[in-house]
Amino acid sequence: MEKTLSSREIYNGRILKLRIDDVRLPNGRRTKREIVEHSNAVAIVAIDTDDNVLLVKQFRKPVEKELLEIPAGCMENGEEADVTVSREMREETGYRPQKIERLGGFYSTPGFCTEYLYLYLATDLVADGLHAEDTDDIELVRLPLHKIAGLISSGTICDAKSIAGLLLYLAVKKPG
Repeated sequence: MEKTLSSREIYNGRILKLRIDDVRLPNGRRTKREIVEHSNAVAIVAIDTDDNVLLVKQFRKPVEKELLEIPAGCMENGEEADVTVSREMREETGYRPQKIERLGGFYSTPGFCTEYLYLYLATDLVADGLHAEDTDDIELVRLPLHKIAGLISSGTICDAKSIAGLLLYLAVKKPG
C-alpha cells in the first residue's frame, strides 16, 4: 500500500478538484500522484416498454465529438443515488422511471480519479421532463436492445460507463 506523506490542492473548480499527493511506495521510494477529486455519479440503463434502450447523444469537449451514451450525472451534495437517477432521467430524457433497480457500480478511472458510478436499471418510464440548463443540446435516441452489442463492437457506443452498463445489463438482466 502507498502511504500519503502530504497532499496539496492545486485546483478547485465547479465539478472537480485536483490535488498532488506525495506518497511512499511499499519499496520505500517516494513519488507524486496527481488525483482528480470528482463527486460520485449514477449511470442508468433505461429500457422502455418496447424493449428500446434510451440513450443520449451529446457533444463532449474533451474528445471533441458527439458521443452516444447512457444517461448519467453527478450526485448532488447529500443526494441519494436513486434520487439522482430520477432527476437525471427527467433532465436528460424527459422520462421519470417508476421502477429503479441497482445493477452494480464501478470506479470510472481509478488510476487518477475518485469518482464512483452507481449503475441502475430504470424501467416503467413515464413522460415527466425536468429542465436543466446544461441539457439543452442533448438528443434522446431510442435504439432496440438487440442492436446494442453491435453498436458497442463497432465503436458507435464508445464510452466506458455506457459499455460497462449495457454489457452488464445484457449479460445479467436481459430476459430470455
